[in-house]
Amino acid sequence: MTDAMVRPVDHVVIRFAGDSGDGMQLVGARFTAETARRGNDLATLPNYPAEIRAPAGTLSGVSSFQIHFADQPVRTPGESPDVLVALNPAALRANQADVGPGGLIIVDASEFTARNLAKAGYADNPLTDGSLQRHQVEALDLTRLAVEAAQPYGLGRKQATRIKNMVALGLLTWLYSRATEPTEDYLQDRFADRPDLLRANLAAFRAGIAYGESSEAFAVRYEVAPAPMAPGRYRQISGNRALALGLVTGAHLADMPLFCGSYPITPASDILHELSRCSDHGVITFQAEDEIAGVGAALGASFAGHLGVTTTSGPGLALKMETIGLAVMMELPLVVVDVQRAGPSTGMPTKTEQSDLKQALWGRPGESPVVVLAAQSPSDCFDTAVEACRIAVTYRTPVIVLTDGYLGNGAEPWRLPELNRLAPIPTAWAKQPNGVGADGSPRHLPYRRHPVTLIRDWAIPGTPGLEHRLGGLEKAVDGSISYDPANHDAMVRLRAAKVSGVVRDLPDLTVDDPSGRAELLVLGWGSTHGPIAAAVAQLRALGLDLARAHLRHLNPLPANLEQVMAAYRRVVVPEMNLGQLADLVRARSERPVISYSRVRGQPIAVRKLVGFLSDLLEGSEPEPAQPPPADHWGNQAQEAAPAVGAATGTGPPPAGARAQEES
Repeated sequence: MTDAMVRPVDHVVIRFAGDSGDGMQLVGARFTAETARRGNDLATLPNYPAEIRAPAGTLSGVSSFQIHFADQPVRTPGESPDVLVALNPAALRANQADVGPGGLIIVDASEFTARNLAKAGYADNPLTDGSLQRHQVEALDLTRLAVEAAQPYGLGRKQATRIKNMVALGLLTWLYSRATEPTEDYLQDRFADRPDLLRANLAAFRAGIAYGESSEAFAVRYEVAPAPMAPGRYRQISGNRALALGLVTGAHLADMPLFCGSYPITPASDILHELSRCSDHGVITFQAEDEIAGVGAALGASFAGHLGVTTTSGPGLALKMETIGLAVMMELPLVVVDVQRAGPSTGMPTKTEQSDLKQALWGRPGESPVVVLAAQSPSDCFDTAVEACRIAVTYRTPVIVLTDGYLGNGAEPWRLPELNRLAPIPTAWAKQPNGVGADGSPRHLPYRRHPVTLIRDWAIPGTPGLEHRLGGLEKAVDGSISYDPANHDAMVRLRAAKVSGVVRDLPDLTVDDPSGRAELLVLGWGSTHGPIAAAVAQLRALGLDLARAHLRHLNPLPANLEQVMAAYRRVVVPEMNLGQLADLVRARSERPVISYSRVRGQPIAVRKLVGFLSDLLEGSEPEPAQPPPADHWGNQAQEAAPAVGAATGTGPPPAGARAQEES
């Protein structure tokens, strides 16, 4: 047995990659759980194909899970892995280019057969042709170790090879000084009813640890100290799970039952799954036959006095739009969660994108404004969901919450909130008639409003004496159908003014500008928060001066947005679309607004953003967008998306200001 030296390091990026059936998401999740338990700060990026079972051994079937953990604040899941675990040739080919010089690549050597190499598109074996010489390469027979570990427990070879992911997990657990007991406890629970699989998985996990301890290939182990964090209780949480808990919390603060009507769709389905486990907390979940039925049921629940919620992604949001417009007309609370993904149409459903801002703002027929919020991190999904519930109930309006695949599937440490410090959400049900009818008798007028907030009185159907009519046709104040032009004009303006008035309850936009002398403002929304913060921190470390601000409230926008933008000579808006927020804020300011667009299905690369901002700070002007190169289509070897010039940040960083890897 080797006595490996333990070397402290401040941060590590590890990527597990293999076929979509190799259990990479499971291994990544387990390693993440032990890293969170260790006290490191972390961020994760699951990445998997959309096909239920993509062709094994091919590039399109590669699934990966990346984790960045550190003894300091972590803003992104990292870009250049320090360690790549590749369980077949396709996984190596799909990910090798991301590993920096000197990075460690661990491969399952038994998978590098002529057949598998051909399926991955290799003409020669990369383990022997010298193409990996700039990396540290450890070619291990993970399959053999798994088969030998499972042999005493009666598993056939095919079944035994499926647990090689546990061998890899055991090896990395040893290499990075993670605790072993929690994973063993997890396996005990997972396979409690299958003793043979339990013993085989435990044996495979321990075989990976034993290989690390006994092999001379690893003379050094690594240790990452806990990160400093504010006092409190923490747990690892994904964005989808945090959002589900935020919805439950918001309903409890309003003292209302929560009803979720949804149709499963990637990457939002986990919210429905999580809410279905909360029936003992007053939550009713309904898996509808389609998106339209889901939102219709949710709106019906709101009409009956529940907090109606529906969850979806971009294609489903499009199908829900008519019913969201009905919620605008009926002026009922409705929380719509859109976990955005790459489009159009089905697009790349397992890849992330900020694709739906304009759809959320204006995708409905008629003048039908809604409140739009965007979460900025997995843990922030909880706070954004609570705020969405508060606004929906208080203002009787639909609220669309925008997250995306990166936030929904990604994980980070979450400090548990002190629930007794969260303010209750008043519901203010109507108890008595608020007007009189034509005959002078008491009557409930459903569209009578508060003179300042313009919030209408909300009566629960079935309340004696408060009978009333709502619906999709335009109404007068008493709920009767009205085609009167003056009434329609008044009602349209009142609904718009009510939503605009939400700004009274919103905080001003805050700006991170330590020197107060910056001339460049980086303005973001949603999941670009991490890459923007990392890029700005790197540039400030180089002595450059710039400011940043981040929007949660996209409709209405913060009251001081124009004032903030006016304080800077130029404003850059990085986003994972073709400039949707940039278009919106251009209309609100006379300052030049520069769009930095990335639509690759991945989070914005920090090093590319650093290079782009460096150019601007050194006086270079962005070039106009150019069409894709003629040879892009079908050129799978090209590293970048269609090159559209410096304005999209696809070019290399400038000389003298080369981007540093984020730490």
